[in-house]
Amino acid sequence: MKKILTVLAVAVAAVAAGPQADAQSRKALRINEVMVDNESSVVDEYGRRTAWIELFNSNFAPLEISSVYLTNDSTDHRRYPVPLGDVNTKIPKRQHVLFYADGEPTLGTFHTSFTLTPGQDNWIGIYDADGLTLIDEVLVPGDLQPGQSYARAHDGSGEWMVRTGSSDSYITPSSANVINDTNNKIEAFAERDKNGFAMTLMAMGIVFSALLLLCLSFYAIGKIGAAISKMNKMRAHGVDTADTASHSAVSHDSGEEIAAIAMALYEHFNAHDTESTVLTINKVKRAYSPWSSKIYGLREVPSHHKAK
Repeated sequence: MKKILTVLAVAVAAVAAGPQADAQSRKALRINEVMVDNESSVVDEYGRRTAWIELFNSNFAPLEISSVYLTNDSTDHRRYPVPLGDVNTKIPKRQHVLFYADGEPTLGTFHTSFTLTPGQDNWIGIYDADGLTLIDEVLVPGDLQPGQSYARAHDGSGEWMVRTGSSDSYITPSSANVINDTNNKIEAFAERDKNGFAMTLMAMGIVFSALLLLCLSFYAIGKIGAAISKMNKMRAHGVDTADTASHSAVSHDSGEEIAAIAMALYEHFNAHDTESTVLTINKVKRAYSPWSSKIYGLREVPSHHKAK
């Protein structure tokens, strides 16, 4: 029973905290840049140039903005509700989304139901899903020239400024308000290491460290593999590895004992002559002596007796 009550309490807390956490994350939504009179800037998916409003997610996590309200009337907070069900309303972390203020919401999710009027001040606000909580607002001055935008100095923060679209005053719909074409850290490192010696030493150190780590890894793997192979062989011969390890840990044979065992084995295996299967025939030579010859013991018949 206690477990069931605990699970229910956690579920209720999660449901209650869900909208609150979502609302807290939506507080990071910012109006980032606005163009009232679009003369030469970005076009919509229909090829038209209309006023646009850029929103920025200053969170370091994705932000779902469906059901928030965009308005240009401080007395009508629910002027344009961002529709549900569009996957593109989920803004990735530190990214932008562009709304076209053309007064034609039937053209798509990112086309508002109101327009902006050139030549006069235009107030723009973002309200949360309750239609009461103001998330962000800006008053765009009416003295903007065609093709100029009103933008923050930095994404999601900083003072507002007029951007003319020149080389030193970029207009950046759906992109960062500050374009970084250089890396300060790289430039500082280059100033301190003009000849590149530090970079060379650093690169060589990384390479040799990686090689040393690989060598140590292969050495350790070889040792582990040899130990495993030895244990497998001992198990295959019916030797208990645990008993062997405990015996080796308790006592060690001395050199004299090992030598005595080796000599005993040698004497045992060499107790009998090893018969050879090779037949060898040797020629025997004896010295010839005429004194021992039997031919001299015979008498020769005289030749004149043969004639008779």
